[in-house]
Amino acid sequence: MAIKRRTDRLNSLLKEVLSDVIRKQVKNPDLAKALLSVTSVEITKDLRNAKVFISVIGDEEEKKTAMRALISASGFISCTASKLVVMHHFPSLRFFLDDSVEKQ
Repeated sequence: MAIKRRTDRLNSLLKEVLSDVIRKQVKNPDLAKALLSVTSVEITKDLRNAKVFISVIGDEEEKKTAMRALISASGFISCTASKLVVMHHFPSLRFFLDDSVEKQ
């Protein structure tokens, strides 16, 4: 139970930090144009990997462009976020498009 609570807390913290880093520090024009938000983060039990779910408002091409820009900036995002979150190993980030908002 304590491990579940810890991963939930980390997921919430990473979601907040990654949202902030993407919004304020990534200087990619494709991301600046996109209306996107981090909807959730799922960190693995070993804390080595994290799935970052992103919601992008726009057509298919805008979504693809935003996801490509995020993936290309993932090293910068990881490096910057790791300075804000104190962890023994910062997880490797993998970005996924979250289209659950549109389905609703």
